[in-house]
Amino acid sequence: MSPRAHPRDLLRRLFDAAIAAADPALCVPPHLPPNDGGRLIVIGAGKASAAMALAVEQHWPGPLEGTVVTRYGHGVPCERIKIIEASHPVPDAAGEAAALSIFDQISRLTAADRVLALISGGGSALLAAPALGVTLAEKRALTSALLRSGASIGEINCVRKHLSAIKGGRLAAAAWQASVLTLAISDVPGDDPAVIASGPTVGDPTTCADALNVLDFYGIAITAELRRRLESGELETPKPGDPRLSSSQFRLIASPRQMLEAAAAEAQRLGITPIILGDAIEGEAREVGKVMAGMARSCGQHGFPAKTPCVLLSGGETTVTMKGAGRGGRNTEFLLGLAQGLDATPGIHALAADTDGIDGSEDNAGAFVGPDTLARARQLDLDVRQAMAGNDAWGYFSALGDLLVTGPTRTNVNDFRAILVE
Repeated sequence: MSPRAHPRDLLRRLFDAAIAAADPALCVPPHLPPNDGGRLIVIGAGKASAAMALAVEQHWPGPLEGTVVTRYGHGVPCERIKIIEASHPVPDAAGEAAALSIFDQISRLTAADRVLALISGGGSALLAAPALGVTLAEKRALTSALLRSGASIGEINCVRKHLSAIKGGRLAAAAWQASVLTLAISDVPGDDPAVIASGPTVGDPTTCADALNVLDFYGIAITAELRRRLESGELETPKPGDPRLSSSQFRLIASPRQMLEAAAAEAQRLGITPIILGDAIEGEAREVGKVMAGMARSCGQHGFPAKTPCVLLSGGETTVTMKGAGRGGRNTEFLLGLAQGLDATPGIHALAADTDGIDGSEDNAGAFVGPDTLARARQLDLDVRQAMAGNDAWGYFSALGDLLVTGPTRTNVNDFRAILVE
């Protein structure tokens, strides 16, 4: 396929290759524990958890039961594992009920039982069991405020863990008599087990003081009682080395790096030189877009480490500081900054999308940018600066017909960005 003839088709092929690398049907079965004929209790949370549960059902012949919770629209039919759908990124009552059901199930296990925990991105919001004395309404309000503040996913999860009855190692601690094996699909920069879905089965190195510092840094108000409990350490989480976690094992089965390597291999097959910029890129989405625009414009020039045609690949999780009332997500906001930075540079096309198929508040995975994006927008009286000021990336690309809509992919290895330089 010629990249000059079909740049969007090529970019979509790279995205599809990235998604396929994190398909639970392929990455779960090789990591299942040996079947000793005993009962296996499956629990899980995340956007990929239902598809992971189905993969377990299809490859586990022994006694099997359990419950997993996933985002609305991301469920799949299972026969032996109960699938519950709940809200993401702001938790709801369905997520709270699912978390409490899972917690109750594993807290009654014995040393003869084995637990398989299926954890993926999104699990932090979906496992919504507030700590004693914290209400769901309080968690919802704080989550919404953190999401709008521009806080990183690590900072948000630090707070979530200390307001939870189940995250930050508490889930494994509740099942301390049983053996626990966690299979995880990472959606976080650096693949830190303690950050993926707020680490329900691993020790938490962060502290109540860290959580309080995050809230204070972003100016998020909390009640005097919650401040007292954080300052006193009353809401502290189990730490690495806690004896209650000694029977818990963690295994990473898919990651952002793997999805970028799969996209790079597909690019090479198509005759395009891939350059992986990194799988843990963070920062304000629009500013990251402007920086990458400068890198793309440098391709083919003296000193740049690749000749054209090439494709710049990156992953990670950028943030959006909400100042307007528009719609969209971090990938489309990234593309606004990229389009502005490229300023109609010929021969450069891009795709940015969330690998779970949902970017932010709408039903699109992401969008496309090309050399004609700004010109076509002006014909519709759309201004990229106004779109950024109002955080209305979705409205901008929707009017252009440039949204990428895939539906839920039922996996999640975070953001995928590909910039093709012909």
